[in-house]
Amino acid sequence: MRIALGVSYNGQAYSGWQSQLSGNTVQDHLEAALGRFATHEISTLCAGRTDTGVHGVMQVVHFDTDLQRAPFSWVRGTNTFLPPDIAVQWAQPVPDEFHARASAVARRYAYVLLQSPVRPSVEAGRVGWVFHPLNGEAMERAASHLLGEHDFTSLRASACQAKSPVKTMQRITISRRGATPGRIEDERNTPHHFTPCYWRFEFEANAFLHHMIRNIMGCLIAVGRGDKEPEWMIDVLAARSRDAAAPTFSPDGLYFLGPVYDEKWGLPTHAPAYDWLP
Repeated sequence: MRIALGVSYNGQAYSGWQSQLSGNTVQDHLEAALGRFATHEISTLCAGRTDTGVHGVMQVVHFDTDLQRAPFSWVRGTNTFLPPDIAVQWAQPVPDEFHARASAVARRYAYVLLQSPVRPSVEAGRVGWVFHPLNGEAMERAASHLLGEHDFTSLRASACQAKSPVKTMQRITISRRGATPGRIEDERNTPHHFTPCYWRFEFEANAFLHHMIRNIMGCLIAVGRGDKEPEWMIDVLAARSRDAAAPTFSPDGLYFLGPVYDEKWGLPTHAPAYDWLP
């Protein structure tokens, strides 16, 4: 039988999702825990691989097994053998034709960014950080140029193995939480004194390239700081060259929110961690 799992994890301690010889990846730990619970080796396939330091709110995997267990037994039994920063959220039997990656019609990510004169402490590793005030309207204008089908060569990593750089960006939303950002002019008259706040960027596309969101974030922040005009994003895409875009931004605030599936599969669409994000 085929089982689908929803998995959440804090990616700070791991070398990304995909299994490596080091054994220090989320997939390695999940498969080891599944194997201990099932008492036989289990291999998983995921909806979308994440890089070192990137977090997962609802990664979806599937695997095949002859072991008959109630769905919640898979949850509790597997979690018994997982480290505290990885947890199976749900389990569900699925038809054999279901495939965690191939059945996904879209994927969703969020980037949480702290705008503050002082670096994060409690949130270290869980949020990105900028110490300049950002212009939300300018970032939204820049993001609008990314919607639709484009060649995202300028925004992919050099090591990206995707067969095509052409992807369809279906949605980008930018929201702000906390005090309205603005400069607080003091006797030093410096722009580095302003009210801290959080920015949340959400992205949905049919698929993403390696480092695509982190490279987009680098560009949006350059626009938000006023270093580039929003229409610069058009030139970045047209160049089809990684050199045309901003440097790759930190992985700290990047969260894989999960894949989007057709309703016919009957799989959950959210996990509890989704509502925790700023």
